[in-house]
Amino acid sequence: MDYRLYGSARSRTFRVLWMLEELGVPYDHRPSAPRSDDIRAVNPTGKVPVLGVEGGLIRDSSAILTFLADRHGRFTAPAGSVERGQQDALTFRVLDELEAPLWFATRHTFVMPDPDRIPDVKAGCRADFARAVEALFEEVEGPFLMGEEMTVPDFILGHCGGWAHLANFPEPAPAFADYLDRLRERPAFQRALG
Repeated sequence: MDYRLYGSARSRTFRVLWMLEELGVPYDHRPSAPRSDDIRAVNPTGKVPVLGVEGGLIRDSSAILTFLADRHGRFTAPAGSVERGQQDALTFRVLDELEAPLWFATRHTFVMPDPDRIPDVKAGCRADFARAVEALFEEVEGPFLMGEEMTVPDFILGHCGGWAHLANFPEPAPAFADYLDRLRERPAFQRALG
């Protein structure tokens, strides 16, 4: 299976690089900045990542992660199972409650034109993120979000942990910090960093 991955590793593209490394499958990484001509050629919105596969393009990191996990039968529960429903709910929770405040703060830091930015928004985003992490880790009962096995939402949350650090969000709670350390120690994570 040939995969072409478009996007800079300093973006949500990292999640996909990491999963590809975990899967141990060959891929061609084409680092490109968001909204560059290279990216607009494969995604008119200019957003990254984009995964090229035989038969088409898949846009959106979460969709790509789910596609790869399903295709390779790893990092996911079987479609239609209760466990998959729980996994998907956790994925959406991570996106809604943890990634959303990060993205909103980022937009008001450098993505939006200066006159449109509202700097005071960032404090609320940091507080929302911290509350969501605390609530989530009150429920986690294993080394990974779904227990003993790493699944799709771990890739997303692992990336969000690094993003939060770069965005100067508060230091993570001890349980979250330990979780992030476990993820960062994985050889595939290290390879994806380059």
